[in-house]
Amino acid sequence: MVKPLFLAHGSPMMAIEEDDYTEFLNKLGTKFNPKAIVIFTSHWDNETLTISSIDSVYDTMYDFYGFPEELYQIKYPAKGSTEIASKVEEKLTNQGIKVNKDISRGLDHGAWTILKHLYPKADVPIVQVSINSNLSIQEQIKIGDALKTFGNDDILVIGSGNTVHNLRLVDFDAVSIDSWAEEFDDWLINRIKENDFISLYNYSDNAPYANLAVPTPDHLVPLFIALGSSSLLIPRVIFRSYELGNLSYLCFEF
Repeated sequence: MVKPLFLAHGSPMMAIEEDDYTEFLNKLGTKFNPKAIVIFTSHWDNETLTISSIDSVYDTMYDFYGFPEELYQIKYPAKGSTEIASKVEEKLTNQGIKVNKDISRGLDHGAWTILKHLYPKADVPIVQVSINSNLSIQEQIKIGDALKTFGNDDILVIGSGNTVHNLRLVDFDAVSIDSWAEEFDDWLINRIKENDFISLYNYSDNAPYANLAVPTPDHLVPLFIALGSSSLLIPRVIFRSYELGNLSYLCFEF
């Protein structure tokens, strides 16, 4: 059995850097041997949830600009799985959730920068799924809930995003962590550990500095999908750090 994860993908530079976080991801990947991975990425945001459905090797997407040329040379040649994609489609549609399939989109950096460290051999089949950041938190959790039996089948569900993600406020010269970012994460951790869903449903009104931490919900949505896909609801913080003053690398196992 594998448990759902929420993992921070941060800057694309993590694909070529070696630091505490990438070391954590390297070690984390050795703890699981999943049959497949279903990853919800904040960098694919559609009105209708869309499932990548291919058996061939994904193209590696460079959906960013202004980074060193070395980053654009990286390939993550993971294969998809139409079999697992069909299972995702079945689970979601059985819960009344409308989905589409996609047969051409590559892996965006919200997926491959993490997966490159988790499974560097790219030998685990990947099914990438889009999010709809306009849905309520209740609906995001319902999406995850539809997939909660996947862990029993050794299919790893990953939500890829960031709890605090405000690129307008990052500080490239920062030598300390902004207190407001830590306070928002502290609140989120406590509410999740207490299974306080009522507060979480309305985090934008209840959480301190939510307007700063989450200017748009896209990077937070995968957290709630991963949370919903847990069959045990025993959340555990497995990593926490910050970069550029306030960019959060908070990670959960559910």
